[in-house]
Amino acid sequence: MYYVGVDLGTSSVKLVLMEENGEIRNIVSREYPLYFPKPGWSEQKPEDWWEQFVLGMKELLAGVDHAQVDGISFGGQMHGLVLLDENDAVLRPAILWNDGRTQEECDYLNITIGREKISSYTANMALTGFTAPKILWVKKHEPEIFAKIAKIMLPKDYLAYRLSGVHCTDVSDASGMLLFDVKNKCWSKEMIDIVGIKEEQLAKIFESYEVVGTLTQAAAKELDLPQGVRVIAGAGDNAAGAVGTGTLEHGMCSVSLGTSGTVFIATDAFAVDDANAMHSFAHANGKYHFLGCMLSAASANKWWMDEIIGTKDYPKEQEGIDKLGDNQVFFLPYLMGERTPHNNPNARGTFVGMTMDTTRADMTEAVLEGVTFALRDALEIARSFGVKIERVRLNGGGAKSPLWCKIVANIMDVKVDKINSAEGPGFGAAILAAVGCGKYASVEEAAAKLIKVVETTEQDAGLVAKYEKKYQTFKKIYPALLPVYDEIVK
Repeated sequence: MYYVGVDLGTSSVKLVLMEENGEIRNIVSREYPLYFPKPGWSEQKPEDWWEQFVLGMKELLAGVDHAQVDGISFGGQMHGLVLLDENDAVLRPAILWNDGRTQEECDYLNITIGREKISSYTANMALTGFTAPKILWVKKHEPEIFAKIAKIMLPKDYLAYRLSGVHCTDVSDASGMLLFDVKNKCWSKEMIDIVGIKEEQLAKIFESYEVVGTLTQAAAKELDLPQGVRVIAGAGDNAAGAVGTGTLEHGMCSVSLGTSGTVFIATDAFAVDDANAMHSFAHANGKYHFLGCMLSAASANKWWMDEIIGTKDYPKEQEGIDKLGDNQVFFLPYLMGERTPHNNPNARGTFVGMTMDTTRADMTEAVLEGVTFALRDALEIARSFGVKIERVRLNGGGAKSPLWCKIVANIMDVKVDKINSAEGPGFGAAILAAVGCGKYASVEEAAAKLIKVVETTEQDAGLVAKYEKKYQTFKKIYPALLPVYDEIVK
């Protein structure tokens, strides 16, 4: 049998076809547009997701016995606001996770209502990326749209609905809406009242590995698949990526170098960081996790390569970088503002320390280092409340770079493990599909059988010491520039 994992990302949808033994039979990626109507805004059209998903599925399953497809599941970009009317038509473009327009709404929730109160309802504080502030923004600025809302959905769940006809979500993705009682895994009635919506406008909640339904007649016909193919709820991209790297046991840590960057720490029991510097979310295996998130990780490197240097040959640009720890150029990777730890949509990308001797390679190295320093900020928060982290599992597009793996190992002072799949959320989603279809008894059993560590990058004591000194300097730059960022945005 085959299991399809759908990774609905910010720039593309990636489809993974997995055999029941964990072997990847095929991978297809289809891109779609990203719109920036105003500075700091970020939107996409859900119809584009569906169109490219359908085209991708036909390509993915070419030459495959369609009758052998058992289940489809998802990993997807989190927090995005998808609004449907009473006929399930999309009301407006989706407002994405990296959209920064809702600072006023976040201030209302965190200050007027109170951060502690919001956290007591949802285990998290309001951030501009989260879904609830987006709903408040639509309520204020687009009241005619707000009045027509019949269903509020998340990006991947829109695809699940188009496949199954069920308005569904899972506990991990719902955790990032600021409408979800993470501890008790149900919608927060208090937050629903604060935002001014009704519970029936929200989706039905499932665990990530649960079946939400089977293909509708229309979806089965469009995809040329049997109607009995099961649709499994799936997970937010970070939780799906953690499944795909086997980051499931208490205290295990994975680091993602994707469009965004994350530090993900699995926990058996629900817990909250009192300062809300780390997110407290439900995990895709029925348990919980801490999450630190930065908004621009591999996307910062993509911006530097594609838009500034003007090249697609990323490995070639990294070839001459061989004297790590000596670079005097620093890069703050806040191209879309920042979440962990600064929670500041006004932060901006910044190079510091260039001289007439600075080379193109120095700048490239600074980008890789700057993203990693920013990720270490999240790791240090976890360490500050007693989590001992000595090794991480690395995933995301940036993990394909041996140089970046080495930088991560030495800046974070950890062993960096790479596993037998680099597909992250897509692979994790395929595993969730297999669990949902009964091929494995649990997410843990599937991960133990399908995921193996194939390579480990260890740190070098001398380089760790150099990077420790650089990290202490890096931490001083953001506070020094904070007034300037606020002035620029005004």
